[in-house]
Amino acid sequence: MSTTDDVKPDGTGLVILVPMLGRPHRVGPLLDSIDQSTPAATVVFLLSHSDRTVRRTVEQAGRAFYEVGYRPVGDYARKINYGVRVTSGPWLFTAADDLRFHPGWFEAALAMAQSDVGVIGTNDLGNPRVLAGDHATHFLVARWYTELGTMDRPGELMCTDYPHEFVDDEFVETAKRRGMWAMALNAHVEHLHPNWGKARTDALYQQQPARMRMGQSIYRRRMRLWS
Repeated sequence: MSTTDDVKPDGTGLVILVPMLGRPHRVGPLLDSIDQSTPAATVVFLLSHSDRTVRRTVEQAGRAFYEVGYRPVGDYARKINYGVRVTSGPWLFTAADDLRFHPGWFEAALAMAQSDVGVIGTNDLGNPRVLAGDHATHFLVARWYTELGTMDRPGELMCTDYPHEFVDDEFVETAKRRGMWAMALNAHVEHLHPNWGKARTDALYQQQPARMRMGQSIYRRRMRLWS
C-alpha cells in the first residue's frame, strides 16, 4: 500500500480510481466486485483528510490510498484529477463507491478501444441516457487522453467547477467533440443509486437536486467550449 509514491498498475495495466466521501460500508462490496471481475487491476482510493473511518476501512483492506483536501465544489473531479497525477499505466477507470463491476466489463470496454478513442463509456444499468448509448457516468480512459484535459484547461481531466453532477456531461461531450469517444454497452459497471431503486438514500444523495440546479447553470455557461 502506498500513500506517497506513484502507484503502478498490476497485470492488466488498469488503475481504478475511487473517490470517497463517507460511506465506509461501501468499501467491502465494491472491492469484492472488482476482485471478482478484474482481479489484476490496481485500486486507488482518494480520501478526504477528515474521513478517518473510511481511511481505517481502506487500510484494513490493504489497498492504496491518497488523502486529498475536501472542498464542497468539485470534490469528485479534484480527486480524480489527483489520482491521474499520482498513478501510471495505460488505462484508468473513473469509479465511485456505489458501483458493482460485472464480470467481463473490462474486456467489453477494451473491445471498443482504437488508436483515436480515449474515452470509453460503460453501461451503468440505470440511467436512461446511458441505456440508450448516448451518455455514460463512469469511464475507461486511456492515459494519453488525460494529457488533453478539458477544452480550456490542459492537464485537468475533469472540470472542477461543478458541485458534482454535470461533470460527466461535460466529459462526454468534450470527448465526442474531439472524435475520441466510444460507448461499450456490454461493459456493465452497475450504478447502485437510489434513483434506480438500488440503494437507500443518504445525506449525499439527498443533496442531489440542489447540486443539479447549480451544475446545470455551470454546464450551460461552459457549453460554448464544445458546441
